[in-house]
Amino acid sequence: MDNNKKEFKPYIPADKVVPEFTVTALLIGILLAIVFGAANAYLGLLVGMTVSASIPAAVISMGIIRVILRKDSILENNMVQTIGSAGESVAAGAIFTLPALFLWAEEGKIAFPSILSIALIALFGGILGVCFMVPLRQALIVEEHGTLPFPEGTACAEVLLAGEEGGSKAGTVFAGLGIAAVYKFLADGMQLFPSEIGHAFKNYSGAQIGMQVLPALGGVGYICGPKISSYMFAGGTLSWFVLMPMIALFGGDATIFPASVTVNELLVDGPSALWSNYIKYIGAGAVATGGIISLIKSLPLIVRTFKQAIGSMKKNAGSSNQLRTEQDLPFPLLIGVIIVIAVLIWILPIFPVNLIGALIIVVFGFFFATVSSRMVGLIGSSNNPVSGMTIATLLFATVILKVTGTTGLTGMVGAISIGGIICIVAAIAGDASQDLKTGFIVGATPSKQQVGEIIGVVASSAAIGFVLYLLNEAWGYGTEKIPAAQATMMKMLVEGIMNEELPWAMILIGVFIAIVVEILKMPVMPFAVGMYLPFSLSAGIMAGGVVRIFVEKKKGTEAEKKARTDRGLLFTSGMIAGEGIIGILLAVFAVVKIDSKIILPFHLPQVGSLVLYIALLVLLYVVCMKADKEK
Repeated sequence: MDNNKKEFKPYIPADKVVPEFTVTALLIGILLAIVFGAANAYLGLLVGMTVSASIPAAVISMGIIRVILRKDSILENNMVQTIGSAGESVAAGAIFTLPALFLWAEEGKIAFPSILSIALIALFGGILGVCFMVPLRQALIVEEHGTLPFPEGTACAEVLLAGEEGGSKAGTVFAGLGIAAVYKFLADGMQLFPSEIGHAFKNYSGAQIGMQVLPALGGVGYICGPKISSYMFAGGTLSWFVLMPMIALFGGDATIFPASVTVNELLVDGPSALWSNYIKYIGAGAVATGGIISLIKSLPLIVRTFKQAIGSMKKNAGSSNQLRTEQDLPFPLLIGVIIVIAVLIWILPIFPVNLIGALIIVVFGFFFATVSSRMVGLIGSSNNPVSGMTIATLLFATVILKVTGTTGLTGMVGAISIGGIICIVAAIAGDASQDLKTGFIVGATPSKQQVGEIIGVVASSAAIGFVLYLLNEAWGYGTEKIPAAQATMMKMLVEGIMNEELPWAMILIGVFIAIVVEILKMPVMPFAVGMYLPFSLSAGIMAGGVVRIFVEKKKGTEAEKKARTDRGLLFTSGMIAGEGIIGILLAVFAVVKIDSKIILPFHLPQVGSLVLYIALLVLLYVVCMKADKEK
């Protein structure tokens, strides 16, 4: 294996210099970082997960640089995807924690967080994530090449290496984006047809079947695949067809905390009232347990990687590599930046964090950056247990802050700030490792990629505060429009530890459901997220998973099957981006009060929505099959 590693030759040799860190790559990358960051923020707040932006950013870059600008530069395209994908990771880290601050502000407990404070949390977390990952590059990417697969990073390299097909691939992404944008605008903008269909059962009180017929959900289902989609669907089925009917059946005239009225009175507003009062807490217990279980199962891997990282840092601390493809950012510079950020977190009044809190961020940050980088190398970004790492950080940080005298609202905001930074550290470290793996294969300069990653962090950090404010102003966090599953759960955990006011019985129900699911050897996290989210979301995602089943069942050679699946991945990535962009646009319309002016005077019934959604899914299937004709 060692000989294979030494003999690996990148696509662009180390002694060859080609355009890489150019103005064109910078501008396109920054634009995509902001666009994919905003789209993923909307998606993550809606369905509790984000999707990797590396491959869509790469194919869009190839479409622009190769087809429009008539330039042939694989390293420029790689730089674009490096910068562009940082936006998705910053968004993921921010939306899993920071909406908790908005929820407290809505309750009148604190002032709304400033745009500057959100930007600094994102910026510091993102830069720390890059700085912590750089010393790991030699150990995880170079020395373990051929051992750690880095699925998304390797796939992105394959896309870049197949640059001759860049035009058609970029066209597929843009087609998905345009179709989804028009669909979303007709549904939620002009309200030509309802974007959610459903029916509550009169003789089965508490249950309600339904589906959100939106492009992003079908796209998420296709990308996640039928297995993950079915686990989410199973979790939703348990909540909406077992737990809620049981609450309605046995609760009846009882007033169950945290609700202030009886179960029957809640049901006047429909079954969803049971979800918002009870199921959220049960689901939060399950999600928290799923995250902790993922972390515990990873402990041997964590310890091994941590030792390896320390050894790699010691080995590389005094060395300076001469080859272009081995140049990282200088180690003393990284240490200096980490120290400056830690001091700023301690002394800036924006962060209600004491010296101990700043030290927690540095220690936990490096620890979880190490974990995250190794995890994405093994199982990919989509399965990276970032929320589990954040939960562990929150529990530890909240207890430490409380013990050291930082209690009440100050301690709660401090804990969320620490959790937010750590969440972004873990997300960015994972993204940076995937990007550096892509760069390793194609022959990029690591130090330039690392600077590009920081530029992407800066751009998306500047925008994420505005996006969070916009979405909250338009629809409000914790609602069915934007459930903000992880952030609501983080808020409840911190409150529970600080104030001891959680409905622990319901949380414990979720905890033991998650344990049962783990015993049955099912992935806990997608099941738990499905339990937490409205059933209509899980149903919409499952529909996309069903399309993936049909695509994969179609007979053909392995190359043909891969071509179909990959084309679908590009198209659905575009669908998610298209809906996310229109979602942000509609939020702008809602805030400036012009949303009512674009509504049509006539509307299709629910059956019309179902027909149109099926037509969209059939189109997705046709796009996948089109790969056969191109062969």
